[in-house]
Amino acid sequence: MSNTNQPKALAIIPARGGSKGIELKNLRRIHGKSLLGRAIESAQAATSVSEVVVSTDHPDIKAEALAYGARVVDRPAEIAGDTATSESVLVHVLNNEPVLPQATLFIQCTSPFIDPADLDTAVNRVLAGELEVSFAAVADHGFHWSLDADGLAQAVGHDKSTRPRRQDREPRFRETGAFYAMNSAGFLAANHRFFGRVALHEVPAEHGIDIDTEADLLLASLQEEHGTEPVLVDAVITDFDGVHTPDTAYLDQFGTESVRVSRSDGMGVARLRAAGVKFLILSKEVNPVVAARAAKLKVEVAHGIENKAEYLARWLADESINPARVAYLGNDINDLGPMGLVGWPVAVADAQPQVAQAARLRLTRDGGHGAVRELAELVLDARTSAAETTHKFQSFTH
Repeated sequence: MSNTNQPKALAIIPARGGSKGIELKNLRRIHGKSLLGRAIESAQAATSVSEVVVSTDHPDIKAEALAYGARVVDRPAEIAGDTATSESVLVHVLNNEPVLPQATLFIQCTSPFIDPADLDTAVNRVLAGELEVSFAAVADHGFHWSLDADGLAQAVGHDKSTRPRRQDREPRFRETGAFYAMNSAGFLAANHRFFGRVALHEVPAEHGIDIDTEADLLLASLQEEHGTEPVLVDAVITDFDGVHTPDTAYLDQFGTESVRVSRSDGMGVARLRAAGVKFLILSKEVNPVVAARAAKLKVEVAHGIENKAEYLARWLADESINPARVAYLGNDINDLGPMGLVGWPVAVADAQPQVAQAARLRLTRDGGHGAVRELAELVLDARTSAAETTHKFQSFTH
């Protein structure tokens, strides 16, 4: 093939009609837009992509692809069945291109949250000759286990007798399947998506969902509504200064210290309590104003605590609460320890940079200005959505 006017990157989206898990899955919609349409739009928005091609064997998928402005390649029956590989589809498209593109961007529309900026970064590294392959992956700090022949749990990649904090554990990375940017000539020679120099391109955890079941579709719809992962937790723990307050104090001529708090936060805490979410204020501050505020909110408090991580670990064990379903809201570096123990480390908007970096979620409101209420509403929304999802599943089975 000639290199004259060689395209930079061709995006190829395989979309057959014979999905087993969900009938015509590629045409299912999230907030009014099909999975296929979402994938096409993401590819079209990437500046490195010269053209978007959809390979399909189904007339309705073909019509949807054309409606979104993609070019369609009709897929032969021999590579349209359950046993056909994605590689065979890519090879079929590339072998019928008049000019081989420099890079091939393989996109799967079962990943509904693809950022065009991520596509451009991955493709441009291939075009620059840095890599042969770049693919989407999400970081995973979890403890992994497998089952032996007797069905007993075996630790994978960690010592089961050691439980390091989240920030002390090296992450593993899970391949999302969303996209693979590849050198085209190298791919055709290898006939496989992983060859040469391979690097992962880390994407946010909320972009790592892959649609395979009806449950996945429901969760994706919930995620789209909130703009983030649902904050599904059973307990909320917060620091005090800089979280419930603006990290300032009033001092009169007699040395009496007072603080300003948010009534909005108080309502948020009350709503959490009414929903059955446990709430703990955990603070290093010795001033009795912390206990006074906790009493006003009718929540548990521990203040004057030097080692907050140690205290929180005991509290979680005593309360028999799964740390993965706990949110800790902090603002300063002495919050890093307890943040590393929970599944949902959260930072106020004006948190110290180290805290913001360690957080899974950074709020839009500053400490003392409604940050606690913001987190409360996210938790309550997630619980409501989870209840609605459960109700929908029950309706599916009746």
